[in-house]
Amino acid sequence: MNKEQTLEDLYTYGHYRIPANLRKGIGHFNVFKLDDFLGENSKPLSFNRRIYFKVALIFGKIRVNYADKVIDIEKQALVFSNPQIPYSWESMGGKQSGVFCVFTESFFQQFGILCEYPVFQPNGNPVYNLSEEQAKYFQQIFQKMFTEINSDYIYKYDVLKNIVFEVLHSAMKLQPDDLFVNHQSTNGSERISSLFMELLERQFPIENVDQQIELRYASTYANRLNIHINHLNRVLKETLQQTTRDIIASRILKEAKILLMHTNWNISQIGSCLGFDEISNFSNFFKKHTGVSPTNFRKKMIV
Repeated sequence: MNKEQTLEDLYTYGHYRIPANLRKGIGHFNVFKLDDFLGENSKPLSFNRRIYFKVALIFGKIRVNYADKVIDIEKQALVFSNPQIPYSWESMGGKQSGVFCVFTESFFQQFGILCEYPVFQPNGNPVYNLSEEQAKYFQQIFQKMFTEINSDYIYKYDVLKNIVFEVLHSAMKLQPDDLFVNHQSTNGSERISSLFMELLERQFPIENVDQQIELRYASTYANRLNIHINHLNRVLKETLQQTTRDIIASRILKEAKILLMHTNWNISQIGSCLGFDEISNFSNFFKKHTGVSPTNFRKKMIV
């Protein structure tokens, strides 16, 4: 897996001058035209994390790869990304265009909590396919960003924060109400479920061979949450319709596929990173859930 992409990398890739105050700790926001980064003859963007938030309005045929999930954009879409989830983009032919904004979490300090919104959560919806009418509506919002950031208004960045939230809420309103079921902490069970998923996701992605997950068993999560394991199992079954063991196994399997597909690490190293003491244990786990060995899975995906 490639190293994470920083804001400096983004500016360099688009041939933009790096702002002098980029790392001054005051938060950062900017808006760009996608044409400078992803044109007709552009190379695929590598699979890695971006350590900033991004909202893009895309026109054209593009494939977005999220680990073992692939989403194709045929006409136009809004795409949300955050520092937790690695992804890659590739052109599917023809010309792409659009706009996007990037920002750090600190930019919204004391203004809002970005990670509470479904579009920026691990189980949220990162891609919103749009009708032509909806795309025109979001184009107008992004145009407001360009107008505001180029203005001399002393409080323009406060205005830009509001515009970003306008994009977030307008996008989420396009989805059915059940999109939000697992993201609203309206009772104790949902709070426990949310905390469990946060503990699970905090261990990923695996970015080097010295990194190893710490939480592999339901009992460990129960201890961290200071609740009885039976209560944790019951809550997750009610809220996520899966057993604790299956949820953990599914996330470990997902990361295993990522590492097999996007690194050249050997099977033993990957198994160790995922908490398996013996390569045979990792191989048995992987084959149990996929029907093939890690080695054969890697050969199949490379071909």
